[in-house]
Amino acid sequence: MARSNAPHIEMPLGVVVRRTPGVTRWARWAWRAVAVLPGAPQANWRELRREGDAVEFHVGTLPLTLWRAETEAYVENLTSEVPSIYVVMRPQAVPDEPYELLRVTASPYEAQDYCDSGEELVEKVPMSEGLLAWVADYTARHHVDEDFVKRRRDRQRVDMVEDGKGDARIRQDSDVFRAPARRVVQ
Repeated sequence: MARSNAPHIEMPLGVVVRRTPGVTRWARWAWRAVAVLPGAPQANWRELRREGDAVEFHVGTLPLTLWRAETEAYVENLTSEVPSIYVVMRPQAVPDEPYELLRVTASPYEAQDYCDSGEELVEKVPMSEGLLAWVADYTARHHVDEDFVKRRRDRQRVDMVEDGKGDARIRQDSDVFRAPARRVVQ
């Protein structure tokens, strides 16, 4: 397959978030990313559907960027049980728009980095068939398997020389670890 010279490709992805009633008295609403819309136009918390108390919003649209250097992560995602897009959102203090959309990625490694901070909400959204085919095609065109090379020790003996051992201010070879004597100035 032919490779392109571009280091990455992009596709706009709209993010759909569902608001449902909370299950505890401390959380009035539960928010969850439930879908992505490939090729979606820009939006800002536009209501898409309402079923009783559950409401779905098109929160916004961000570019899904696939990088040639990250194909190992995409292979990991594509071979998982449910290949997914990871949606990263950050809580904000606006009641009508409680989350700021930060990023969408197909890399589970990048998603894990956001999970480690604990400040962002990372949601896993299953890929549609078309999006799955797009990511798989890009990965197949650019992925190069790297052979595992086990690191081996040098055969050189490094235990024969004791350079830098002990205190350099001590001139004798008998006890290199003893403290230097104090000089008395008269």
